[in-house]
Amino acid sequence: MIQDARIVAGFTGAGISTESGIPDFRSPGSPWMQNKPISFDLFVRDAKARREAWRRKFAMDDLYRDARPSQGHLAFASLVASGRMPAVITQNIDGLHQQSGLSEGQIIELHGNGTYARCLACGRRHELDWVRYHFERNGEPPECMACGGVLKSATISFGQAMPEEPMRRARKLAASCDLFLVAGSSLAVYPAAAFPAFAKDSGARLVIVNREPTPLDELADLVIHAEIGAVFSKFVS
Repeated sequence: MIQDARIVAGFTGAGISTESGIPDFRSPGSPWMQNKPISFDLFVRDAKARREAWRRKFAMDDLYRDARPSQGHLAFASLVASGRMPAVITQNIDGLHQQSGLSEGQIIELHGNGTYARCLACGRRHELDWVRYHFERNGEPPECMACGGVLKSATISFGQAMPEEPMRRARKLAASCDLFLVAGSSLAVYPAAAFPAFAKDSGARLVIVNREPTPLDELADLVIHAEIGAVFSKFVS
């Protein structure tokens, strides 16, 4: 089915990264339950919450700092390199698609990126090593070096508005593809999970590869319940 497609839209969720050793939210005993993300509104208004958010952020980073792209990531990178897949839409924030060889223009990050920070006031990027050094040295997260604003991991937190440009790009790709390929997403988190159905309504075939059933399985043209790497390893070049 992939070989017959003219334009393939890739869509990835946590399942493609669990094979790299990064825990997802829903697994029993997930460390995310001990280090739950703090809501955006609380982060903005409460300095104590910001300190705790950064503590939890660095605790989670330490758990998967050695993670490397899985066979699934490498397969999607190969599909992009072939010219058949213009970009990968991802719900993930771990930066593994970048590590697999994709450029920023070939990745559409719906939930942001957890590998760096941005100032909420001026938008300046700050590297996490610098943020962590000052946080652990002073017990307080540093302010933006440009304007003194609040720094936050460049992810989309609960209660934070979805990023307009990635959402626009994802919708455009979903509307133009003739195959929408989902890998490792439970398709339970909206609005991101609306894109597969939108692509299907726009005339694309829908393929879902995930270990567990999803709410959109009945809509799909093909559903495979299996490990991502095992299914996609043949596409790695």
